[in-house]
Amino acid sequence: MRKVTFHTLGCKVNQYETEALKERFTKAGWEVVPENEPADCYVINTCTVTNLADRKSRQFIRRAAKANPEALIVACGCYVQVKPEEAAAIEGVGLICGTNEKQNLPEYVEKYLAEHEKPVNAEMTETGDLSMGACGADVHVLDYSEITDYRSDGIITSMDSRSRAFIKIEEGCDRFCSYCVIPYARGRVRSRGPEEVLEEARALIENGFKEIVLTGINTALYGKDLGMGGIEPLIGMIDALPGDFRIRLSSLEPTVIDAEYVKGLLKYGKLAHHLHLSVQSGSDAVLSAMNRRYDRTEFLDIVRVLRDFDPLYGISSDIIVGFPGETEEDFADSVRLVSEAGFSKVHVFRYSRRDGTKAAVMPGQVQERVKTERGTALAEAGEKEVSRFIVANAGRTERVLFEQEEDGYLTGYTGNYIKAYLPIETAGTFADGGADTLLGNLVTVTLVEPFRDGILCEI
Repeated sequence: MRKVTFHTLGCKVNQYETEALKERFTKAGWEVVPENEPADCYVINTCTVTNLADRKSRQFIRRAAKANPEALIVACGCYVQVKPEEAAAIEGVGLICGTNEKQNLPEYVEKYLAEHEKPVNAEMTETGDLSMGACGADVHVLDYSEITDYRSDGIITSMDSRSRAFIKIEEGCDRFCSYCVIPYARGRVRSRGPEEVLEEARALIENGFKEIVLTGINTALYGKDLGMGGIEPLIGMIDALPGDFRIRLSSLEPTVIDAEYVKGLLKYGKLAHHLHLSVQSGSDAVLSAMNRRYDRTEFLDIVRVLRDFDPLYGISSDIIVGFPGETEEDFADSVRLVSEAGFSKVHVFRYSRRDGTKAAVMPGQVQERVKTERGTALAEAGEKEVSRFIVANAGRTERVLFEQEEDGYLTGYTGNYIKAYLPIETAGTFADGGADTLLGNLVTVTLVEPFRDGILCEI
């Protein structure tokens, strides 16, 4: 049996698509093996969110080619979609595949192996598409204008995780934030049919998964191209499925949603009390330059709706520091927003120029030293809010989905996404068959006190 292995860079959507590829290769008669084992085919699922992501993608491709000289090296995903010629020219690559062609990858690999013993060159066809010839690889990449339909990855029924399953519901984005290249990597918005999403959710729940995470490039845009008006009807369908499980949204973009939109989601009992809302800046001037289409007041209106519903609703966010033109006053607005929103987690990113975006050529590029200083200060402000949030949860009864063992503790996450630690010795006295029987299950606990990067709990 031929063997295939995978390396995945980037987001949860990429991770989902790798899982889908594993199932497709398995059905095609391949054995999926860990990265450190010899394989006949090595697939690198690439990322292009930043220039650094591009560089990492190239490094992993070269590393795989050097370590596996007899294997077919395949590069697929976002970096390949945006820079196909550059990817195809990397020495040792035999085949590259864009974002909307991934589902055909097993067939492309079979075809390649049947036709070529070693990589051949790629050339441009009369239509401008890349194929075999001068670039060093077989290339299967559609132009942005041709990425118009949602192509199913099939129904996934299992994942590496024993407890949490991701379901991709949507592809593409049409927001075109001034710093972001992802719309060009993923194409226009295309939603997965609700019947297929529901079928996959039902299969995963029946196979024992206790958390269903809905993910996409911009999940808030789900359903608008299908005339559904948004993601709420889909959540309602999944919420109505039988079983003891919870639903989590990977993120919602404030560029799409508002306070009224969020109110419509709060009636579903299985939806976890946590949302990731990427605010990106607390300055109205910077938000406008980013083309984010909301201001800080509108963002805080969303926060207020969630906190009125549950004062300890978990709200995490991403914030960029050092965006072109960001002044000290703009940065101070971001710091204030962290405390005003009371975030449960803040991911801080220093602005990095991305080739091909409007922001890359904007005036007022901020010095790296200043970005670093602001990033450190904002991260410290974020940590203070995280600590306050954890302390506020002490004494609360919550359900935790325990997922693994760490240094004498079972660990997992609460509904509002705090990492919880349960001592194995204590857990064993409450579980028939020992503490291990709690793994992969939702367990009611009392949250006790801050501990490590989360909170200590007891049954």
